[in-house]
Amino acid sequence: MDTIAGTKPTLTWAVHISVALLVVLWLFPTVGLFVSSFRTADQISGSGWWSSMFPQERQNPAIRLSGEELQEGELFVISGNVFDGSEAAVSLWGTSSRAPQAFQPGETSELSRDRTVTLEVNGDFRFTATESQEGKRLPRVFTTATTPPDFTLENYDKMLFDESNIEGMARAFFNTLTVTIPATIIPIVVAAFAAYALAWMEFPGRALLIAMVVGLLVVPLQLALIPLLKLHLNIGIGKGYLGVWLAHTGFGLPLAVYLLRNYMVGLPKDIIENAKVDGATDFLIFTRIILPLSFPALASFAIFQFLWTWNDLLVAKVFLIDATGETTVMTNQIVELLGTRGGNWEILATAAFVSIAIPLIVFFAMQRYLVRGLLAGSVK
Repeated sequence: MDTIAGTKPTLTWAVHISVALLVVLWLFPTVGLFVSSFRTADQISGSGWWSSMFPQERQNPAIRLSGEELQEGELFVISGNVFDGSEAAVSLWGTSSRAPQAFQPGETSELSRDRTVTLEVNGDFRFTATESQEGKRLPRVFTTATTPPDFTLENYDKMLFDESNIEGMARAFFNTLTVTIPATIIPIVVAAFAAYALAWMEFPGRALLIAMVVGLLVVPLQLALIPLLKLHLNIGIGKGYLGVWLAHTGFGLPLAVYLLRNYMVGLPKDIIENAKVDGATDFLIFTRIILPLSFPALASFAIFQFLWTWNDLLVAKVFLIDATGETTVMTNQIVELLGTRGGNWEILATAAFVSIAIPLIVFFAMQRYLVRGLLAGSVK
């Protein structure tokens, strides 16, 4: 039955299912990061992002009662709301960490020294005492409450406009652009010339050079870091942008040459031969014919190189040696936020999503060329 026209073999369905699973696996953490960037610290610590669209019941941290004291007869009364006006419904509450769910909403807790606390479903409380509580610490209440879905832009406001963050993140953003744009353009330019020579120019040792390019694809990045850094330090470019540009260029060239050469080999040979008959030089053929026709492959590699250099931390850590932080990139800035902020995961989630916004824009703008470039040379 697999050979009948109009039917699909089982392997095709397996490929489709595998691709769908890979898409979900890649999309899952991205959506989680996006949703978490709009949640508060309490929500992130209390539940997963997948439950953010539904009401949640959880035990809140202890809340210290506070408010203006009024005298009603012989009683001193303080009233207010423990949730500061936010929408929540109390299901259980208590005044001791040993019994945080001792009372139902509306019940009264008897405290020492003739004091009482009453807590309602909506969080309204009434505290009474037989003597003034001015200058004294009021009791705490523990609540188990159901809160509706709540999202906020406060995280982005702190991340992008707070004076304590804006300088570091803005500087890191422009530093990352300073590293990424040249580190994407330089290997494309160099690899395009090399790929044309390996595809269409006859010279001794061409096959050996192609084999060397393929072999360099399997060289681990970590293996070359220390020798390359020593070389950069010896010639005086190991502490600035030039060193990191050349490092990214060297690590990206094998893939670029391999990808572009496969694409250029698949271009119609008649076009090249006709141009040579008309007197065109190799440089004119390369600039006027090969480059325009190779745009899908160029765009495909540009996507990979841009994403890799933008998200890179290791190469930037090694080649951008700067104790003052003037050349800190966004990935390193996020690591520093993790060290200084501790458990402020809402700020970290927001910073991480801001850092991936530009790569997402680049990918979706150029993704239509990705498959065409990757399939270059697969068929004739």
